[in-house]
Amino acid sequence: MAESEAGRSVSAQVLGLQFVNGLTLAALLFLLASGFTLIFGLMRIMNLSHGALYLVGGYIGLTVIRVSGNFFLAALVAAIGVMLLGILTERFLMRPIRGLVMPEVLLSIGLAFILGDLSLAIWGGDPQTLKTPDFLSGSLTVFGSTYPMFRFVVLFVGAVVGVSLWYLQERTRIGAIVRAGVDDREMVDAVGINVKAVFALVFAFGALLAGLAGVMGGAFLALYPGADFEILTYALVVVVIGGPGSLLGAVIGSLTVGMIDAYAKVLTPELVYFTIFAPMALILWWRPYGLFGRPW
Repeated sequence: MAESEAGRSVSAQVLGLQFVNGLTLAALLFLLASGFTLIFGLMRIMNLSHGALYLVGGYIGLTVIRVSGNFFLAALVAAIGVMLLGILTERFLMRPIRGLVMPEVLLSIGLAFILGDLSLAIWGGDPQTLKTPDFLSGSLTVFGSTYPMFRFVVLFVGAVVGVSLWYLQERTRIGAIVRAGVDDREMVDAVGINVKAVFALVFAFGALLAGLAGVMGGAFLALYPGADFEILTYALVVVVIGGPGSLLGAVIGSLTVGMIDAYAKVLTPELVYFTIFAPMALILWWRPYGLFGRPW
């Protein structure tokens, strides 16, 4: 009887920890997917270099930490650096082929491979983790077990970014223009709004969030060749489930993917990808434009 009760206690403890794991992974996915879904919803392309921007942001943060030892400076420099890279990408690579779907997709894939190879050449192929500040490197007691404090920092940052994006999108003129652009780009252009500038702004902001996510993810996951495509796969599922262009969809999609991934690794480790992609396939069959997306 005592062993049975202990087993139930351990099981409940593990499931509770996986709930927290799911929340923290969802926060990281939201940081990456929120900009990704806005780019997809507004520009009508899958920017498949978004995962590479995440990886480059993480490596930039790693370099800044090695030089300065300041994690917060690393996050700032990485976010701004990747944002500048996003601006250059949109202006000189994506804009000349705007509206040509296949060239846009192929170019973004090619850019992802280029950035991945350059990252491998510069930073090497060994897995590396960013060092967090000492006061964030401790642990907390969660469900009777120790849990890294920094993961709660990621959860907090994700929540702050989510609230800020909601306010920006729902309560500001820029947000209204972006929402209108997602719904009807031609009408926005017809009323005299510079759609190219809106595209550039959204692309740059999405890149900034990818760079920030790279630093956060590099601190509690790891940076290594291939991490860009792994995280991009999850971000794609988030966007497909939630619907392109929908901030609420990014939240729901991130929570869904985060929770499924966390619990599947414990309950059905041999079916992790099935448990993630099967719901996505069902949602696509039911609503091809996602839970909160709109038909194009």
